[in-house]
Amino acid sequence: MPPFDKTQHPKPFKQRKSFAIRKHEVAGIRTKFPTKVPVIIERYQREQYLPTLDKTKFLVPQELTMTQFVTILRNRMTLMPSQAFYLLLHNKGIASMSLTMAQVYKEYRDEDGFLYMTYASQEMFGQCLNLTQGSFSAGGAGDFSGTKRFLYN
Repeated sequence: MPPFDKTQHPKPFKQRKSFAIRKHEVAGIRTKFPTKVPVIIERYQREQYLPTLDKTKFLVPQELTMTQFVTILRNRMTLMPSQAFYLLLHNKGIASMSLTMAQVYKEYRDEDGFLYMTYASQEMFGQCLNLTQGSFSAGGAGDFSGTKRFLYN
């Protein structure tokens, strides 16, 4: 699958708005919508394969699970079932898919009050290695001779 165009590379949300403005914005959102979680979702800076979302700010019901949220995002990006993507929290870790958005927000929210997530395809986790005959062993689980396999490290 060919890479997507990188026509838009706006500054990250934190660089577009000051801390005070972001904090004030969250305060207004939380007052008006106390049962919603304010989420900022941005595409990984070096992402080449996934499309850009049409917006970065989301108000998500706090009872929604991460699995449900990922499904919503997949639909917004119109991804094919074979396309994988990951949501990173603070560009560091991946939350359990069974957690509710309220639980994720409580643990990972930023000091300004937003929950920041970055989405990326699996290619960001390492380089793709072409493994050929005799160089891949799956604990004796199969013969991979003469086939090409890909390993992300």
